[in-house]
Parts: sequence; structure tokens; C-alpha cells
Amino acid sequence: MKKTLDKPRCRQLIPQFLDMLNSLKNSAFKSLCALGKTLDSWKEEIVRMWRFSKSNGITEGFHRKMKLIQRRAYGFKNFENYRTRVRVLCC
Repeated sequence: MKKTLDKPRCRQLIPQFLDMLNSLKNSAFKSLCALGKTLDSWKEEIVRMWRFSKSNGITEGFHRKMKLIQRRAYGFKNFENYRTRVRVLCC
């Protein structure tokens, strides 16, 4: 199952996904049952992911750079110095 921008195609994939979840939850293996329960609790988000292709990857990248700056600096004495460093490295 892959991401699609076609709304009718998404509607066709939902029953397949739900059947797959039921087969995982009814599996004889405990690990597959646990996977089925986890996917079942996230099923709305997973189905939305097929329809919409938005990601917060850019924001996560900026947060990673900011944390890296903090680790390298061992604490700035002046917040403006920290802000300037973030602007230089993230822009």
C-alpha cells in the first residue's frame, strides 16, 4: 500500500487495511497481535497519511540543529548569542 492523491483509491484501500489489521490481531503470534493492536490504535492517522502528504520533517531538522548548538555551547550566557547562532545555522 502506498501513498495516493486519489480520494476514491484511498477509499478502496481502507477495507484492505482493516482486513490486514484484523488478521494481525487474530494471529497466533504474540508479536503480530501486539503490532495489530498498535496499528489499530493509529489507524486514523495512517489512513490520513495516504491521502495527505504533509510532513514536519523540516521542523524536526531545525529542532535537531538547535539541540546540537546547545550541546556544543555548554550553555550560552547571553540569549542573543544563542539566537544569532540558530539563525545563522538554520537559514
